[in-house]
Amino acid sequence: MPDLVVSITLFILALLIGIEVIGKVPATLHTPLMSGANSIHGIVIVGVVIVAAEANSWLSYVFIFLAAVLGTMNVVGGYVVTDRMLEMFKSDKDGAKSKGGNK
Repeated sequence: MPDLVVSITLFILALLIGIEVIGKVPATLHTPLMSGANSIHGIVIVGVVIVAAEANSWLSYVFIFLAAVLGTMNVVGGYVVTDRMLEMFKSDKDGAKSKGGNK
């Protein structure tokens, strides 16, 4: 029982700290910051693999599957948003070269 109390306490503290940190980020920096952070959150997938090694019930398998799907969506979404933002900074010359246009 004490392990459960410690786990819930850590979860609530992490939640409160996360809300406080994100609340201080200006709106103009939120998208670049979050897309970069999401793209490097591949560590979540590593955590899923480690937890999956200890799974022993159907409920564990359900949570592991959900964590893997949501973690993968987070990583892929981070790369997609970052790629879209980087596309905005390319000049027309770069776009013409990549599309087979004249030099």
